[in-house]
Amino acid sequence: MYAEEFVPEDEPVLRARERAEQLGAGSVPPGTAAVLSVLAASAKARAVVEIGTGTGVASLALLRGMPADGVLTTIDQDAEHHRAAKESFAEAGIKPTRTRTISGRPLDVLPRLTDAAYDLVLVNLSAPVLDAAAEYLAQAVRLLRPGGVLAVDHALWHDRVADPARRDEATTTVRELGRAVRSDERLLSALVPVGDGLLVAVRR
Repeated sequence: MYAEEFVPEDEPVLRARERAEQLGAGSVPPGTAAVLSVLAASAKARAVVEIGTGTGVASLALLRGMPADGVLTTIDQDAEHHRAAKESFAEAGIKPTRTRTISGRPLDVLPRLTDAAYDLVLVNLSAPVLDAAAEYLAQAVRLLRPGGVLAVDHALWHDRVADPARRDEATTTVRELGRAVRSDERLLSALVPVGDGLLVAVRR
């Protein structure tokens, strides 16, 4: 809990969290958000892709770490989520030119994005993503430039991944995704025990 509250959140983020609760949308925990800001800053990420916008909690964390000319491309198939996220961006004083919101099924959108053109890709794990986890991973790695950062939220999947007795489909899929990242020779990876687990990797 101390780690989760170590970096206080400002009012725009807290209001984005309220919107997430009202809409039943997921949002990254505070500790995860803080790490995302640090990752974006350390990568000097000017071009970022986020898969799963929600109401913009993780988006704001990424934008906070990005330079002033950085652009976040965030994809969500729920148009209502994007409306809420745009409210969050406006309240945080984010210029409209810094975000590109794309409504649609991410696997229909991602192939249209340019190879090796992005500094950071965030995958917010959810049920739709789990249904095609290997495809999402392949797309994310394709989009990253050498030295680019991959981040996958909910990588511990409600603390079930580390328990070998948990063999339900969702937990097994997240566990296999982690193994795929770890064994990919193109990636240098680590699993950070913050929030619900943040799997991070650097594209070699």
